[in-house]
Amino acid sequence: MRVKIRELIAPVFWPVHRAVRRGTVQEVVALGGRGSGKSSYISLELILQLLRHPDTHAIVLRKVGGTLRTSVYAQIGWAIGQLGLSSRFRCTVSPMECTYLPTGQKILFFGADDPGKLKSVKVPFGSIGLAWFEELDQFDGPEEIRSVEQSVFRGGSFTLAFKSFNPPAMGRAWVNGYALEQRAGKLVHRSSYRDLPPEWLGPRFLADADHLRRVNPLAYRHEYLGEVVGSGAAVFANLQLRPIPREESDAFDRIRYGVDWGWYPDPWAYNAVWYDAARRTLYIFDELTRRRTSNRDTARLLLDRGVGAPLTADSAEPKSCADYRAAGLPCRAALKGPNSVTESMKWLQSLTAIVIDPERCPDTAKEFSGYEYERDPRTGDVLPGYPDVDNHHIDAVRYAVEGVWRRRGT
Repeated sequence: MRVKIRELIAPVFWPVHRAVRRGTVQEVVALGGRGSGKSSYISLELILQLLRHPDTHAIVLRKVGGTLRTSVYAQIGWAIGQLGLSSRFRCTVSPMECTYLPTGQKILFFGADDPGKLKSVKVPFGSIGLAWFEELDQFDGPEEIRSVEQSVFRGGSFTLAFKSFNPPAMGRAWVNGYALEQRAGKLVHRSSYRDLPPEWLGPRFLADADHLRRVNPLAYRHEYLGEVVGSGAAVFANLQLRPIPREESDAFDRIRYGVDWGWYPDPWAYNAVWYDAARRTLYIFDELTRRRTSNRDTARLLLDRGVGAPLTADSAEPKSCADYRAAGLPCRAALKGPNSVTESMKWLQSLTAIVIDPERCPDTAKEFSGYEYERDPRTGDVLPGYPDVDNHHIDAVRYAVEGVWRRRGT
């Protein structure tokens, strides 16, 4: 079976498969466009993990129960057949479940549109340790996902959740932000049809993809590459979200720091940046986000990080700037002034690239990628100006680079 598994799992998913086998992940978030192979991989991995944990059962979910039979139920049936296990599983539609006959383990299928059934789900022994949320973007938000997990993951020492979706075009969609959030045991994997062997997709699929690439590149990037292309109102079209290795950031020679004050619900936000003037590229490689945290405590966080000059903070709180100076931080207040927001934002937009490390700066990546112009609710036209919402790290970055964009000729 080992050889067959290697033939079934696309090479792009082997790092995920190995991490799951090592037991180092409890959550796999798989995102990509059409034909990216994520559903095929997850269906195979779910069954493999079911067989490895004989006291564990699995639950497969979509937002709407009426979509189960022709999607995830059929996908699990495909995986069972591909693994040569058809004779060992009994699959029924009413109730919708697949039972592994040697042990009695079950794969259950539910729609989240009937939460009462989820709260009362029972298994004959052991516990539910595997869950697959297909089309995650169709769920109502992270609160609904947490509620489902709290209902089904009760008891047992092993849990593993799979979450798959095609990224919505709009950066502010909750799942796009969720994919950027970091937590222990969470593995985020991106793939596209280009990562799969061409023979797995067939000539018609490849021809359709290539045709869309030529006639509508933006739709191609969204539908086939799984990119967050925005709704045409994205403020920052020059973003690059990628890791900035320590050896790269250690070579940054003049680091700039910015702070936006906050308490609750608005957070206190800090960022460290480096500007490559020759290439007109801004690197954002460090962040902190806190709520209900005193100036004394946030100052200690920055001192522990070795933050120095230039450190620029929002001038709206002179006392906070004075508190930082008293704590030993070289904090100066941003100059602001008429049109400062517009001028600094235009400068950021004019850069060749704004590179953000989404692992080290998940909140910053979420803000920049989801920041969009407002639209007229009647006409849909993009409105002028920059929305003053969900922009705390954006403001911290603006303050950090104030000494750069205010220079003539920049």
